[in-house]
Amino acid sequence: MPAEPHSTASYSEEVIPFLAGDGRALHLIRIRGDAKPNKGPVVLVHGAGVRSNIFRAPVRQTLVDALVADGYDVWLENWRASIDVEPSEWTLDQAAVLDHPAAIRTVVRESGHDTVKAIIHCQGSCSFAMAAVSGLLPEVDVIVTNAVSLHPVVPHAAALKLKLAVAPVARLTPYLDPQWAFGPPTLTARLLTLLVRAFHHECTNLVCRWSSFTYGVGFPVLWRHENLNSETHDWLQQEFAKVPLTFFHQMSECVRAGHLVPVEGFQALPEDLAVREPETDARFVFLAGEQNRCFLSESQRRSFEHLERFRPGYHMLHLVPGYGHLDMFMGQDASRDVFPLILAELDKPV
Repeated sequence: MPAEPHSTASYSEEVIPFLAGDGRALHLIRIRGDAKPNKGPVVLVHGAGVRSNIFRAPVRQTLVDALVADGYDVWLENWRASIDVEPSEWTLDQAAVLDHPAAIRTVVRESGHDTVKAIIHCQGSCSFAMAAVSGLLPEVDVIVTNAVSLHPVVPHAAALKLKLAVAPVARLTPYLDPQWAFGPPTLTARLLTLLVRAFHHECTNLVCRWSSFTYGVGFPVLWRHENLNSETHDWLQQEFAKVPLTFFHQMSECVRAGHLVPVEGFQALPEDLAVREPETDARFVFLAGEQNRCFLSESQRRSFEHLERFRPGYHMLHLVPGYGHLDMFMGQDASRDVFPLILAELDKPV
């Protein structure tokens, strides 16, 4: 993990609050460069237990840099899974029905554009895809999804861990929190931290090791160490915090079923949303690191093949060699290996 110069691009930021459908206070961050954007808005949606800052790692060029340079009006969404909002025991259903539609309506209103593009990651991707295929995001015309969307597939050991560990851990704590690396506040947190120390020796960064323990089975799970520079590996210590066991309960059901499963009974989400024809005209671009150990690249292949049945030749799948999960955005060479794929897909005429 060699040191390298990180992005020196300067932007102004505007925080735009919005209310989710249940009244929860969330917000968007609008990024403005020196030049006025000549393209429409693109919304970036983070995963579980992190925040929108995950798209701005200390690398030579961030995805935000690349999008601004390409002329896009860039928006970062902090939905209910964000560590920058009040913690809650959320589900994918809540985000799909209550958060993302409200966020997109806010972008449309504030930007003055009728359509929006989206770049979505992990559980932001699952919940956003749930909303899109259920017809809840008619304003979104292009969706670039990373790692997983409608068909979560995990390694066998991770599936077993979900099956056996979630229920007993949930009886002890409503959340897991990689910030316990800096001082576990309860007996359960102390015991789990001892477990992480005992079984994870892949690096000296205990938050990195805690994140692997939290999100799967691997050493590490969420990235390949060789793809991160030393600054990013240090920086990520502040980027991971609480994630509720309610999410892991739902993901366990989804992995067992082989596709996303709504769990809350919202009428807006059909039970067979990952099987039926999607209620959206959006073009999906599926990205996956070939060496992702959190969600196998087969996840995105299955979702791509599912949508292709209804509209052959419309969607796209890119499997990126040498990459894992979050290093698709945080990797020191992602600006060379990944971002051009994203920009080329966004720039295609709809």
